[in-house]
Amino acid sequence: MTPEALADIHAACFPARPWTAEELKALISEPGSLLESQTDKGFALARMTLDEAELLTIAVCPNAQGRGTGRALLEALVARLAAQNVAHLFLEVAEDNAPARALYTRAGFAEVGRRKGYYARAGQAAVDALVLSLKLPV
Repeated sequence: MTPEALADIHAACFPARPWTAEELKALISEPGSLLESQTDKGFALARMTLDEAELLTIAVCPNAQGRGTGRALLEALVARLAAQNVAHLFLEVAEDNAPARALYTRAGFAEVGRRKGYYARAGQAAVDALVLSLKLPV
């Protein structure tokens, strides 16, 4: 997928602060970046450092949500990371993002930390970020 297509999907999922095509292109080109995508459905982007990785974003088009796309992207990404000898995958998720939290819980992630007031919300109180971790089968 092109950075422009990724940016369109990201904007549909995160309208408050979508990543631009330029930002996504820069992230993808960084050493250790790993992109998993399904054309016109969504993508997951991670960054590896030694035996750890961080899930930077997972974005599923609104019309593909609730159909297993997020799970498939996450499973494919985890398999690729495990093949690269990554032992732990970390991510941050908004405490009020119930669908994402359910996806991560089903995948086996556990809460390992919290960032108070991490996600600013226009006209609302900031929301905590939960830091989650998954031990990968290496």
